[in-house]
Amino acid sequence: MSGECLKMPVKQGSVVRKSGKVFGQGKKAAKTIRAGLYARVSTLDQQTLPMQSRAMREYASRRGWTIAMQVKEVGSGATQRQMREKLIDAARRREIDIVLVWRLDRWGRSVTDLLATLQELEHLGVGFVSLTEALDLTTPAGRAMAALLSVFAEFEREILGERVRAGLAHARQNGKQLGRPTTAAQHTKEIRRLHRSSISKSEIARQLNIGRTSVRRILTSEKG
Repeated sequence: MSGECLKMPVKQGSVVRKSGKVFGQGKKAAKTIRAGLYARVSTLDQQTLPMQSRAMREYASRRGWTIAMQVKEVGSGATQRQMREKLIDAARRREIDIVLVWRLDRWGRSVTDLLATLQELEHLGVGFVSLTEALDLTTPAGRAMAALLSVFAEFEREILGERVRAGLAHARQNGKQLGRPTTAAQHTKEIRRLHRSSISKSEIARQLNIGRTSVRRILTSEKG
């Protein structure tokens, strides 16, 4: 997996000043919104990376945002998204005010992972916008969508839990031993009993599903 992280120079405390008055009061200076852009593609689909970046930069320009950081990541969906972590770290350091992504599935590995990162950004006071889905969590409609995501995340966790429980039950029905493998030491008495019955070491190991070396070691210690 490869990635690229570009930090754009931003003047600290810079503001956009406008003259004029509204209803006899001076306008408040508008705060500069510092955006962090995140683009990700699979290893076999790198040609769409420039398109994602261009579309997000144009959107940020239309919103009047300053691009403080731009992250590009290449890798499979199953891998840890290290470049995404750099962007989240920037949010923790209060270096960006909003995260802009091309699409939700580019940001989150699962619904649960997506919700966890969105909740952290919300806690940090950092906004989140997904360009393709027109999802803006700084708006009431966007926050309502985030609430729906929490429901889906819980549903995802329940489905995974049911699959695990079903898999364990199926394994038990097929006689598969679960948990940690039994050590040879736990079979000491049974090994000695079988050996006294003139059963070979190889056959003891096969019956108890342990190594012949372990059987030999236990029987040798008995002689000592």
